[in-house]
Amino acid sequence: MKTTTKLMFSLAIGSLLFGLALAGTLDPPGAPAPTMVTLQDIYARLGAPAAVAKTGQTACWNAGGTSISCAGTGQDGALVKGVSVSPRFQDNLDGTVKDLLTGLIWLKNANCFAAPIWTTALSNANTLASGSCGLSDGSVAGAWRLPNLRELQSLIDYGRVAPALPVGHPFSLVQLSNYWSSTSFADVPGGALGVDVKTGTVNPDSKTGTSFVWPVRGGQ
Repeated sequence: MKTTTKLMFSLAIGSLLFGLALAGTLDPPGAPAPTMVTLQDIYARLGAPAAVAKTGQTACWNAGGTSISCAGTGQDGALVKGVSVSPRFQDNLDGTVKDLLTGLIWLKNANCFAAPIWTTALSNANTLASGSCGLSDGSVAGAWRLPNLRELQSLIDYGRVAPALPVGHPFSLVQLSNYWSSTSFADVPGGALGVDVKTGTVNPDSKTGTSFVWPVRGGQ
């Protein structure tokens, strides 16, 4: 009888503890959840689409290029759709700048390598390390890379020109010219895509042409 009572008591305590464990979470028991959660993780869990950044444009124009009221036009400047953060950038004071919207880490010096051909631009970015280009972040060769087209475009504020970058950005030596991305031009694979930081336009160019280099690290 005593043995049966002890067994029943143990089962009751076990059931209680198991119930308490489940009461505090919506997930089944398993490995601990990661401590770092990104916006992308949250959107994925909610089943919602990934957020798209605002373009930065808040003005409207007619077909002749004359500035007009945005009310009722349906233009980008009227709707201002997308997400944004303020402040946008964080100067890490080690030669790097963090984009608080995308999480990407950019080289603060936007003109460390001048304007090489595409293959040299890739090499320059891939071999960048602390001690060069004003970096004191402890990064090693292989940590940096040439940004892809989407990453490079993420810096652009389409409401501004010369440069087409957000107000108050902390970057130095920004060139009002084309910057290489690591993205090839699929229609003509001998070319690669770049972004003109003066206007924000995307430009394909021969890989033997020259453009500026803006290394990045991080991202998914």
